[in-house]
Parts: sequence; C-alpha cells; structure tokens
Amino acid sequence: EAHPEAMRLALTQHDALMRATIEAQNGYVFKTMGDAFCAAFATAPEALAAAFSSQQRLKAEPWPAPVAIKVRMALHTGAVESRDSDYFGPPLNRVARLLSTGYGAQTLLSQVTYDLVRDNLPTHTSLQDLGDHRLKDLARPERIFQLNHPDLTNEFPLLKSLDNAALPNNLPQQVTNFIGREIELAHVQEALAKTRVLTLTGAGGSGKSRLSLQAAAEALERFPDGAFLVELAPLTDPNLVASTVASVLGVNEEPGKPILTTLIESLKTKTLLLLLDNCEHVLDASAKLADALVRSCISVKILATSREGLGISGEATYRVPSLSLPDPRQTQTAESLSHFESVRLFIDRALQTQPNFVLTNTNAPALASICFRLDGIPLAIELAAARVRSLSVEDINAKLDQRFRLLTGGSRTALPRQQTLRSLIDWSYDLLSPAEKALLCRLSVFSGGWTLESAEAVCAGDLVEDWETLDLLTSLCDKSLSVAEPSGTSTRYRLLETVRQYARDRLLESGDREKFRDKHLAFFLTLAEETEQQINTPRMKEILDFLEEDTDNFRAALEWSGDLPDRAESGLRLAIATNYFIAWRISLTEVQEQLSRAMASSADVSPSLRAKGFHLLGYYSTMFLDFENAHHLLKQSLEIRQSLNERLGIAATLNALGNLATQQKDHTLAQQRYEASLAIQRELGNQKGIATSLNNLGNSAMYRGDTAAAVPFYEESLQMRREDGDPHGIYYALFNLGHMNLTLQNYGIAGSMFQECLSSSVKLNIKSGIGWALEALGGLFAAKDSLGNAARVWGAAERLREETGEPLPIQDREDLNAKVSAARAALANDAAFDAAWQEGRTMTLEQAVALAMRESNN
Repeated sequence: EAHPEAMRLALTQHDALMRATIEAQNGYVFKTMGDAFCAAFATAPEALAAAFSSQQRLKAEPWPAPVAIKVRMALHTGAVESRDSDYFGPPLNRVARLLSTGYGAQTLLSQVTYDLVRDNLPTHTSLQDLGDHRLKDLARPERIFQLNHPDLTNEFPLLKSLDNAALPNNLPQQVTNFIGREIELAHVQEALAKTRVLTLTGAGGSGKSRLSLQAAAEALERFPDGAFLVELAPLTDPNLVASTVASVLGVNEEPGKPILTTLIESLKTKTLLLLLDNCEHVLDASAKLADALVRSCISVKILATSREGLGISGEATYRVPSLSLPDPRQTQTAESLSHFESVRLFIDRALQTQPNFVLTNTNAPALASICFRLDGIPLAIELAAARVRSLSVEDINAKLDQRFRLLTGGSRTALPRQQTLRSLIDWSYDLLSPAEKALLCRLSVFSGGWTLESAEAVCAGDLVEDWETLDLLTSLCDKSLSVAEPSGTSTRYRLLETVRQYARDRLLESGDREKFRDKHLAFFLTLAEETEQQINTPRMKEILDFLEEDTDNFRAALEWSGDLPDRAESGLRLAIATNYFIAWRISLTEVQEQLSRAMASSADVSPSLRAKGFHLLGYYSTMFLDFENAHHLLKQSLEIRQSLNERLGIAATLNALGNLATQQKDHTLAQQRYEASLAIQRELGNQKGIATSLNNLGNSAMYRGDTAAAVPFYEESLQMRREDGDPHGIYYALFNLGHMNLTLQNYGIAGSMFQECLSSSVKLNIKSGIGWALEALGGLFAAKDSLGNAARVWGAAERLREETGEPLPIQDREDLNAKVSAARAALANDAAFDAAWQEGRTMTLEQAVALAMRESNN
C-alpha cells in the first residue's frame, strides 16, 4: 500500500496503461474505465503483469527505502458524463463499489467487462468466476471475475461484499439505482464517525431511508458484529418497538425479564450499527430505546430516520436536503440539465418505464420545470417519471397543478403511503396535533414564505393563539413540514410547494380558506401602506429589499382581492401602495396590469382613491407611449381631484400632464403645467413635490434648447434631493444634469454624474436605472471613440429594457438612435459593431456594470 506518488511513478513505466483513463483515489486505489483499457488489457499482458505484481518494487525520492506496490484494481464498462475535467454517472459508482470488495494486488472485472474481453485474452491469462455478489450500492448482484496470471498473486480471501459472512447484515437489495447524493453521503459518514446516535430528518419522500441504507452499507466494515435494518413503519403499537428490534437481531425474550433488558445484555459486547427506519409515528418509544442502548452498550451506534429528531442526549441530526435542482428561469439544454441530481433521477426512473425515453433540448425546459416544481423530492420525481409511459414531459409539466391526481401509481409492493404523493403527506399530517394541523393549513395562504410576525398576524385564532405560533412553527420545522431559512438578521419560513398545495386543499375542505385569505390580504395591505412613504428616503434600499422578499405574497393578495367586489377597495389600495416597488424591482408591465385589474372593479370605491388610480394608470400609460389613453386617464384624475379640492393631488396630476406634453414634444404646454404644479407645491410647502417640479422644468428648458435656463432648475432640485436624502430623486437630478453636460461637451463632468447614477442604481438594485445609465455612458464612450465598448453597454442596456418592459421615451429614443448610427458609421464595420452589441446582450449585469465603470475611468 504505497504513497500516491510512488504509485504514479510505477504506472508511468507502462505505455499501455497510460492510454487508459486512470484516476488516483484514496492513495492507492485506482479506477480504470473505457475501451482504451480493454485494448491495453488484450494486447499488453506483460505490462499488466509487471504493473500489478505484488513483487515489484521501485526506488523513488524522497523515500529512503524501496516501496512495495500492492494495487487493487476494478474494471467496469459503461457510459459516463464528463464535466469539469471529471467523470460522473452510475458506471463510476458501480466500479467504486466493485473496487471496495477486493484486496491489494487483486484485479476484478464486472460481467459487462468480462463479456468484452473474454474471447481475446493474452497467453497465460485467465479470468476466474467468483460468482454473484451483492455490492455496497445495494442494487442488483454483480457477477465478478478475477484476473489470474502466473506472475500475479491469485489467492485472496473472500470478497468483502454484502454476502461475506464476516460482514453480517440484513440490508435489503434495492431494485433501483442510487442516484447522486455524494455530498450528503460524505456528510453522513463523517457525522456517524463522531456520534453514537445520528438521525436523518427531512420531508416525506426526501430519500432519508435510501440514504441511510447506503450509509450503512458503506460503513459495514467498521462494525464486525454487523449492520441491521429495523423497519418501524408497519408498527401501530409503540410498545412493540423493542421487541421488533430484538426479533431482527435474533434476541429471544426471556420469561419474567423486560425485552429491553434482554436486548441490552445481548448487545453490551457487540460492535454493531442499528438502523431504525421511520421513527416518526413511534417517536417516544424509539427515543427511549435508543437512549437505553447507547448508555449501556458502548460499541453500538444508531442511525435513525424520522421526520424529526429523537430528542435524546448526545443525538446529532442531519437534515436530508432535496436533490439538486435546475432553475427553470434559465435557458436549459439536455447537456446542462444532466448536472442536476433531480434530473438524473427522473431520467433513470423514466427509462425503467419507457426504455425509449430521451432527454432533448426540446423537452429540457419542461423537465427543468417539473423538477423545480416538485421541490427536488425524490419520491415525487419518481412518481412523475412513471407517467412517461403515457404522457410527454411537456404534458406532465402542464398537469402538475393537479399533482395529487397525477402523481399516483407507485410500486404496488411499497408501503401504501409511498404509492401516491398525497398518501405520503397524509402520513405526516395525521401525526400532527390539532393546533399543528390548523397552523399548517393556514400557512398555505402565504406564497413564497413568511416571517414570524406575519404568521402571528394571519394565522392566530381558534386553535392557534398568537403567543404559541412560534412553538407550533418550530414543531412543524422539526417535523420537516416547514423550512426555516436565515434572511439577513431575521428568519423566514416556507412550505415546500407540494406541502403547500396539500395544506391549501385541507384549508379549503375546512371551510376557513376565505377567512384566512382575507386576513392575509389585510396584513399585506397594512404592510405596503406603512412602508410606501419610506421608499423615497435614505432607507430606500432597506425598504425595497424588505418588500421584495414578499413579492409573491403581494401578488397573491392582489389576486385574492379581485375575486369579489367587496374587496375592490383593498385591492386598489394595495396596487397603489406597491406600484413603485413593483415598477423598480419587478417590471413596469406587471404594475400596469395590476392597476388595470384593480381599477376595473373600482366603481364603488371612494372618489379620492379612484383619482389616485387614474393618476397612476395615466402616468404609466405615458411611459408606455400610449398618449391618448394617458390623456383620458389623467384628465379624469384631475377632474375628481379638482372637485374634491385635493390640492396636493391636483399638483401631482398637473405634473403628470406636463410629462405627457413633454413626450408629445409640446414643451410650451409642458412648461405651463410644471409651473402650475410648482406653484401649488410651494404653497403647500411640499419639498418632494417642489424638487420634482424643478427637475421637470429643467427638462422642459433643455428640450427647448435653453440650457442656461435648465441649469438652476436642475441644481436647486439636486440640492433639495440631497438634503432630503432621496436616492431615487438624486438619481434623476444627476442624470438630467449629466445629459445637459453631454450636450455641452463637458464629458468629464457628465461621466462622473452618470457613474454616480450607475452606482446608485446598482446599490438600489433598480434595473431600469442601470439601463438608463448604461445608455448614457455608451454615448460618452462613443464620443471618445471607444466604439466597441459603446456597442457592448448599449447591447446590455437593450436586454435590460426587455426585462423591465420599459420603453424609451420618443425624444430619448431618437437621441440614442442618432448616437448608435453615428458610432456604427464611425466604426465602418457593421459585423464588428453587431458582434460587440451581441456580446453586451449576453453579459451578466455584473459584467456590464464592471465594463462601464472600467471604461469610464480610462
């Protein structure tokens, strides 16, 4: 058993072996695969004999003495995946398991490799049939053959397979492959080496049992008295736990003596691993048994699986995560998807049902969506994969909204709760207390997660007191039905989507769905209105980040508010209160759609509220260049506000009408409206309104070509914004001042202002602001003949506009088109310009910003 470097030096002497794929593993273990090795095996027996001879020695520095070489080698053939200069796939796992059964200087072959080489063996070489053996992957037995040659050691002990009497166990053979979980298996092995009791926890169907079996198989050699599985799922009486364990271990009950006492006496001198599977429904009894055994039997270790920990002293828990998942929002191909465990599991199980199944670039997006929507839960993915017998991947994805009807038909020999997804969650739900059941169902009204504060406000009542919400929520997390995740300085909770849909159905059955969705709507309406006034303040980023975490909850509340007329006012208030947040962090299109839906049922809401709705819809219609509709909406808003004498509202709508006139290039009318708005804002002492009107008057002057008149408007507006600490207001004032200095060819000043705008937008994470700044900087780059980088940042800005849905105003678009045309003409190479533009479109946001900042500083 040599140092890895000594092994490498030995193998480099043999050209035939260097044509093979060889990987060093665990110091002296080598895995070889592929046709290249088969060729070497068939044509260079002398090289093989020399390489693997237990008698060969070599001298190599820095070792002062010769080093003996004893190589274990295993050969298996199959298709593997190459990724990042490494190999992955079931054949690699299979050869590793085959390798673990052998000894130093022994070379073993699988059946498939034996079939490839048996008719072309070199002289004096033979293959000895060692029979069928169960490997530690617990899959089908493998027929194993040993390479024999006169110059090799040919006599070895019995293989270290699961059939070896020296490794007692009752680990069951599995009919399916063990997919992925390399990281999790390593974590479990490490934890098992450090603790006496390890409990694997996780949601139902997450693969706890399969992982525990594999971990037990891997650890078998560390337990000379064996590793034994005790299935607790069939038990209905907790009093039978100890006797069931005794039965599995062959410990007979003695008259007049408790079975636990007998069991302890039997195991006191044993070095043994006890695997307690599915403890959740007999948790107390399992905990008492485990505690008694580890206290009295110092060499016994317990590996348990349960929805929650046993809760005993010295116990370590390991939460089994979902399988690795693709992001369906990203473009996926057959090749990119093969990196994810959830996809590999789906493919493996689909091939069992439909041998002709193929993952293609066409069905890859649908498969990515399936795995994501099923939360990477192995059982759910297996049930979905079984449907390829009669449905396409696209059809399965489309039907997942009815997942509890679709995901049925598991193995008839499995436990009933493992045959359908609903039965699996029924099993967990039935073990809950009434208060836990009530809270779980009520939590289904949240979308995308919640905080403790929101859970207390929305879910309390009847069976759930607000003061006990935390304890109940913690209990649901312990039972793997809810997930707690750190978020900044606090904690957010969520349900796996499959559990959420189950709980939603249960809430609907209870008749309480409307009540708790109304409470959900009320809570998020209050939250939105309380934070609305804090957006344009120094806390802007903090507030936007805070609101963004609940984006899906705001969407769910808005959707609910549109279901009945008596929620119309709440819906419109919510759409108004969230409009800036949605516009800046999500998209303008979504804002306009939300406001339009809310206004469609607003006939009976207060006139003041309708005026706000008309105002905002008119404002966004102007941004979308729908001028006729914008004028109609803003006119209605102004009329209502005038009739109510809402002076602040009148000033705001006059300002919006000025924006409309600016877009229509009627700058005289725009100036009149801005001045009228400014007069009211000054009368009321509204600093934010004054700063906005001053900024817009500066725009009006600049568009008229009167840059001298624009300067004082912009500068006064910027000063007020800085005093007020309004990041977004500062952005617009700086941006407009920067444009004026472009116009005046003060490129250095303009560049510094645009850089500050870009930095501010990046900090605030406002994509539309980043896009505007990139477009402006692109114009500066073109002016100083950096045409390639100008095209790149323009390309990046174009893609950002597509993502946010915000079109360029007409005058700005004309200005940008003129700059782009001039840059293209100056480069005199359309292909190079287009290539740079396309490169910019494919850049990440971070790459585009870094390029713009770097070029600005040149």
